[in-house]
Amino acid sequence: MNNIKRYQNEIFFLLKKITEKQSNKFIEIAKEFYTTYKSDGMIYIFGTGHSHMLAEEGHFRAGGFAPICPILNSDLMLHKNTIFSSVLERREGVATKFLKKYKIQSKDILVIFTNSGVNQAPLEAAYFAKKIKCKTVGVSSENYSKIAKKSKYQKKLSEVVNYHIDNFGPPGDALINIKNKYNVSPFSTIAGSFILNSILSEVAELAKNDKPFPFYISGNMPNAEKHNKELMQNYIKRNPHIQN
Repeated sequence: MNNIKRYQNEIFFLLKKITEKQSNKFIEIAKEFYTTYKSDGMIYIFGTGHSHMLAEEGHFRAGGFAPICPILNSDLMLHKNTIFSSVLERREGVATKFLKKYKIQSKDILVIFTNSGVNQAPLEAAYFAKKIKCKTVGVSSENYSKIAKKSKYQKKLSEVVNYHIDNFGPPGDALINIKNKYNVSPFSTIAGSFILNSILSEVAELAKNDKPFPFYISGNMPNAEKHNKELMQNYIKRNPHIQN
C-alpha cells in the first residue's frame, strides 16, 4: 500500500470515529448555534497558526452560516512572521488584547480550534469568554493534549470550554510515519473543517424554513448576489471583516 492510500485510510478511519462517538454532541452544539442566531448573537471562530484557516473556513463561505465572524490577527498567523507567531501564541495577554476589539457579548458563542489544546492564546481566549459569560466550543486532540507542554494555566482546552470535540488525531498531528523516524501528512485541518461543517449542516436543518435562509450561496450561482447581500447587511455591524 502506498502512502496516498494509507493517508486516505487514516483520514476515513478518524472521521468515522469522530462521528460515531460524538454525533450527539454535534447536534447539541448545532442547537446552541441556532439559538444564538435566533437571539441575534454571533458565532466567533478563533485559531492560531494553521488553525486560523478554520476561522476563515467559517466566514462568508459558499454554503456557510451567515452569523459567523472569524477572529483574525496577522501576528498569530504564519505568513507575516512564522517564528514570531509561534512565540506569540504562547505569550500571556496577547489573545485578550485583540479579542476585546471584536466586542464579543454574552449572547454569542466562541469556537476555538487548537490541535494541541494547551497553548496560551487559545486557553486565554476560552477564559476571556468565560469571564463575560459567553459560551465556548473547543476542538482539539486529547491524544496530543495529554503529552504537550502546558501553558501557565496548567489546563487543557477540554477542561475549560462548555463543549469539547475531540478530533482524535495523534500527538504531533501528522499521520504517516517515514522510516520509523518522521511523521508527515497532518490531519487537524481536515478534521476541523469536517467538524465545523458537520455541525453547520445540522444548523441548516433547524433553519430550513427561516427567511432569509441564513446560509450563503456561492457567488457564481443564480440569485446569489441578492441573497448574500441581504444576509451581509444583517451582520455588517458586528463582523468587521465584511467591510472595513
